[in-house]
Amino acid sequence: MFRFIIFIAMFLAGSAIAQTNINLGGMAVDTSAAIEVTAESLSIDQQGGTAVFEGDVVIGQGDLRISATRVEVIYGTDTNEIARLIATGNVTFVTAQDAAEAETADYDVVSGMLTLTGDVLLTQGASAISAQSMVVNVTNGTATMQGRVRTVLQQGGN
Repeated sequence: MFRFIIFIAMFLAGSAIAQTNINLGGMAVDTSAAIEVTAESLSIDQQGGTAVFEGDVVIGQGDLRISATRVEVIYGTDTNEIARLIATGNVTFVTAQDAAEAETADYDVVSGMLTLTGDVLLTQGASAISAQSMVVNVTNGTATMQGRVRTVLQQGGN
């Protein structure tokens, strides 16, 4: 009976427009670590302070990996260091323990905030959470998901 009540509660929570806060211990990232980018092509606009990587783009920073079809890199106006990464097309976000998919990702390197939007799917082992958007603080590993949140939580040997 208890499992049935939990199932109904999860179903109702997943069906409502909701917001949930989650702890993502594996998503904590050293934002001071070097950022490595690989891609098929690169276009640079020195006047605008941007660079665009296209084609099988993979970005690494410590244990963090972001891949996408296209990534725009925006450099800080005062520092010439990477300030922001905007990824579009088949975006995946992977750390040692967590993985997420979305249509777009906006990673503010300075603040450590990563915003995933569009059919976000987060997997943690056998559990999964989906929503329309997820904002992750990669410095402390916390996140908030909003918009049609739905979850499947696997317990123990299930």
